[in-house]
Amino acid sequence: MRKVLNIKHLLFLFIMALCVMPACKEKGGGNLSTDLVTSPKSATETSNKQAAIKFDKEEHDFGTLLQGEVVTYSFHFTNTGNMPLIISEVGSSCGCTVGDYPRKPIEPGKTGDIKVTYNSAGHHGFQSRFLTVMSNTNPAKTTLRIKAMVQTPDQY
Repeated sequence: MRKVLNIKHLLFLFIMALCVMPACKEKGGGNLSTDLVTSPKSATETSNKQAAIKFDKEEHDFGTLLQGEVVTYSFHFTNTGNMPLIISEVGSSCGCTVGDYPRKPIEPGKTGDIKVTYNSAGHHGFQSRFLTVMSNTNPAKTTLRIKAMVQTPDQY
């Protein structure tokens, strides 16, 4: 079965063609730069300005917990880069672990904390959880780890 293009489809294609055409101009005529591809040196020059995140430590051991305990820890960090640090997301490996992070940019040389809360309800034995910190650094992802030995009331 053959589809027939209606006027809406043709209008959409025409508009898309107009939007793409400036990018197709020869070098120097358009707004797109291919310098990062054609000159690797320019990539390193551009990357000299960026944020960098340095944690005091990337792993915390809560020790032995009684099942059901809720504990918190703050991972302290410094922006060791030369651009404002923006943390866009802190994800966790489990719903039992929640990370709270600064929503405002951290200026170069300044510090901050990522507060992690772990709820041990329903868990027992050795527990290891990860937080994934996404930011405007290179690499963009930093992994933090918490661990604990969770004991049931009859073991405690």
